[in-house]
Amino acid sequence: MKINDLLPRFTMPVMRGIALTLALAMAARLIAGLPFFSIMGQLVIAIMLGMIWRASVGVNGSLLEGASYSSKKLLRLGIILLGFRLNLYDIYNAGSTVFLIAFANLAFALVVVYGLSRLFKVEKRLGILTACGTAICGAAAVVAIAPVIKANEKETAVGAANVAVLGTIFTILYTLIFSYLDLKALEYGVFAGGTLHEIAHVVAAADPAGQAALDLAIIVKLTRVALLVPVAILIGFLIQRKESGDAGQKMTLSTLPIPWFILGFLAVSAFNTIGVVSEDAASAIVSFAYLLIGMAMAGLGLNVDFKSFRQMGGKALSAGLAGSVLLSVFGYLLVRIFV
Repeated sequence: MKINDLLPRFTMPVMRGIALTLALAMAARLIAGLPFFSIMGQLVIAIMLGMIWRASVGVNGSLLEGASYSSKKLLRLGIILLGFRLNLYDIYNAGSTVFLIAFANLAFALVVVYGLSRLFKVEKRLGILTACGTAICGAAAVVAIAPVIKANEKETAVGAANVAVLGTIFTILYTLIFSYLDLKALEYGVFAGGTLHEIAHVVAAADPAGQAALDLAIIVKLTRVALLVPVAILIGFLIQRKESGDAGQKMTLSTLPIPWFILGFLAVSAFNTIGVVSEDAASAIVSFAYLLIGMAMAGLGLNVDFKSFRQMGGKALSAGLAGSVLLSVFGYLLVRIFV
């Protein structure tokens, strides 16, 4: 990728489009700090604000070009910087059982949600996005996987919004029933971290069980986040193999649609793990990363209207809902048996 590819045509309308996504992302961050809205998280709020802006105010082509820049280019930078959230030592120190539970939940959700999406006749790319968002890390996984499968902006926005909405519903449900689950605090932390969608959802659901449960829940969740890299490479490999087979071409590493910015995420995680930057600096960088990803979410929201959301999202939401229920049951059984 050339440096020029990262730069938009800096016309005033394009700059206004980028500035609009920044304003919406900052508004989403403020709203997410309010009671109840913190459960939703700033990413889903940013998507919804973008959609509301388009429906009420409207956007023209130049503004959309700026919004697209945020949803594509700035997104990649945000995901790379999000690696400062991940300390690989924490995952290692949590032990093999926690890692295997996180991996089992991820694999189960990928297979089940994608299978249900095909059963519900969801478009293939949207089904993959819904499965990845449910299995790995919500909206961030959706937008990270989208370039690998060549999903368009409407599919990406609908997939991200669906997964974020589902995560919000299950977060509320978890906070209501956690005292009835017959799980110790640490067991509940593994359960919440292994089955909920966004990091914000995990934090909101695990907090009532205490600091120990919250800490372990975040570690389990970040283990799933770390698995985003091999999952993206695997999906890229499978798609490339199918396309190469259909076209009668030889598959090579150079043609493999690997999302290289995700490898950047892993590299930054390793950089953070060795402690080159302080915890305060890493926290500030992660906050900035979420702002960039929030701009990307707002850009996605500006590119989709509610009519498209209703047309494309209903079946995917149903598949994701059924899959999330099964994931919760599966994750609960894993905790009861192995933790």
